[in-house]
Amino acid sequence: MEPLHLVQDEYLCIVPWKNMFPTITAGFTTKNRGYSQEPFSTLNLGLHVNDSKDHVIQNRGRLAGLLHFPLEDWVCSEQVHDHHIKKVTKADRGKGVMKYEEGIPCTDGVYTSEANILLTSVYADCVPLYFIEPSRGLIGLAHAGWKGTVREIASRMVRCWVEEEGVQAENIHVCIGPSILNCCYVVDDYVINEVKKVLDDQDVLPFIEISPGQYSLNLAKLNQQILLKAGVQEENIIMSSRCTSCEDQLFFSHRRDRGKTGRMMSFIGYKED
Repeated sequence: MEPLHLVQDEYLCIVPWKNMFPTITAGFTTKNRGYSQEPFSTLNLGLHVNDSKDHVIQNRGRLAGLLHFPLEDWVCSEQVHDHHIKKVTKADRGKGVMKYEEGIPCTDGVYTSEANILLTSVYADCVPLYFIEPSRGLIGLAHAGWKGTVREIASRMVRCWVEEEGVQAENIHVCIGPSILNCCYVVDDYVINEVKKVLDDQDVLPFIEISPGQYSLNLAKLNQQILLKAGVQEENIIMSSRCTSCEDQLFFSHRRDRGKTGRMMSFIGYKED
């Protein structure tokens, strides 16, 4: 069953988590009901795609109002398709909200144990990963394009929590959000050779060769396999079946839109009681 449902025109909510973790605000935005103009119409939340900065800030303000999380409580990162993870605190609130270059530098994974912080990350096909360890109040986000995926940012987050936060992997819950799926994601031998490096002999291949040197790749499925090998329980992983390329009425897609497009945003945070 699809875990992300449209609750507003502007964003989808992770419904199973809303029921399990009622204090958590977590979801993924659409491209609709914002202020940006073509080719970023309309709810572009990325500051780094040559859209009007004023429009992006207006869009972020709109989302902040809907989520009841003011912009000064957001944390944004400079995403570089790598696997660096940073623990953030209240001292980091506001970073990257108004200026992309002031975000957490060179970071594709963020987490916190503190309330009143909204972790954010932006996407236009890559895989959004959401993490919760409820007994310790840990929440996290990771941005997993193919480079971040094969560099195992998913398992690095798990290992970081186990080694540095003292939690057990089997207590971590993960949601794999909307991304470009194998129906629309064709890659070459170079990418597939990198993918093979993180697979074991017994793994089900997350790709199919569709023509010589061309493969349809399911990055979401690959991230699921990496998480399972990291010790996350299968029943604690929920995965979206929404394809950002297929659902052109809901999502921006870097590949479908040929590189000139806006960005959706993943977000997670919780309020103090």
